[in-house]
Amino acid sequence: MGADHTRPAPSAPPGVRRILVATVVPLFVATLIAALALWPWDAPEAAPGTDPPRHHGTVTRVVTEPCPPAPEVPEGAPGAAAGPCGTVTVRVDDGPDAGQQVETPVPAGPGAPKVAVGDEIVLVQLTDPADPSVSTYNIAEHQRGEPLLWLVALFAAAIVAFGRWRGLAALAGLAASFAILLTFVLPGISAGRSPLLVAVVGAALIMFVVLYLTHGVTAQTSVAVLGTLGSLVLTGLLGTIATAATHLTGFGTEDATTLSMFQADVDLHGLLLAGIIIGSLGVLDDVTVTQAATVSELAHANPGLSRAQLYRAATRVGRAHIASTVNTIVLAYAGASLPVLLLLTADSRAVTQILTSEFLAQEIVRSAVATLGLIAAVPLTTGLAALVTTAGRRAGGSADDGASPTPPAPRPAADRSEALEALSGPRAGNAPSAAPSGWPDRDGSTDTAW
Repeated sequence: MGADHTRPAPSAPPGVRRILVATVVPLFVATLIAALALWPWDAPEAAPGTDPPRHHGTVTRVVTEPCPPAPEVPEGAPGAAAGPCGTVTVRVDDGPDAGQQVETPVPAGPGAPKVAVGDEIVLVQLTDPADPSVSTYNIAEHQRGEPLLWLVALFAAAIVAFGRWRGLAALAGLAASFAILLTFVLPGISAGRSPLLVAVVGAALIMFVVLYLTHGVTAQTSVAVLGTLGSLVLTGLLGTIATAATHLTGFGTEDATTLSMFQADVDLHGLLLAGIIIGSLGVLDDVTVTQAATVSELAHANPGLSRAQLYRAATRVGRAHIASTVNTIVLAYAGASLPVLLLLTADSRAVTQILTSEFLAQEIVRSAVATLGLIAAVPLTTGLAALVTTAGRRAGGSADDGASPTPPAPRPAADRSEALEALSGPRAGNAPSAAPSGWPDRDGSTDTAW
């Protein structure tokens, strides 16, 4: 996440470090206090599941056969789905029937898994209500544990191989993010806390842990933290205003409607805002870390740059970054909502009615608010980084503690005409020759000195 620089950033002057500590530490303490106050200590325990038991199995035989003729249906009514039909023999790997061979019907219908001999699948055990001693099995889905483990292992190995210790720290930050989401954010929302407040506190907690763990405790990281936190608060305010202005209720998706049936006390409008906050965090910290690193690298490359010059140069980098990241945000939301977008081709309503409907207006607001928060992060973080980087400089360009290097002494200037004369002059041992006609007149040249 963000830029990675193996060379440590120049140390900030002591006065600047004291100001950053006096700013960041109270914010971190306030975040911890808010997290403890919102922590779901009284979260209800999950009710015992009423779903039928599931067991692992391995397909040993598949027999397909023609499907029986479907009963006649009235004209215009949807007909029965055609096949496949037959039986599948499965060896049960765990549960009370472990080791036994059972027969199940070939999975059929929309989304049914396609099985072959040797496939590892998940069986659902169904009990006959009239006779609990009689049970049957159906194939639910494939086992995905092993391929997922290999994929995660490849993912982790690639990050560590490329990033080394920094990649290992990034993996630790990713684990911390999931831990905060699973232990604080999701249980807090399920317990009836304000989704927006829980999301802001949870995002701030993730930001503190991940940024300092991944990029180190430096002034540059502290600038990125402040820029990210300010942008998150602004994103929350913009999201609140935008959802209120567009009268979004949060019931724009089937998932939200289903959730309201199981947990009626969840504020779906606040849940929509919480999703915007959490979704924006991953892109915001990338932009803020990059901008803070850009200012630091520019100041290191040219210590003579003024605060305004640093800001303008780093902002140009930020504009290029934003131009590509905006498209990333929109495409990310579009990819996540692709089934919803496909309804545009199947809906007979006018395009304007579809675009202003709840389910699509929700995605438009989500993308627009996240983009506005992202754009605000660039000038905010760049300005803070420029202030911190140039703070404590003397007139000669050095910091108060002498940590910043002084600019290298300029090379003595040489007249360009003298250099041209040396280039066009005779080599040792050769007869002199006239200068080529293409050389400019040294007396009439208006070029500045080299």
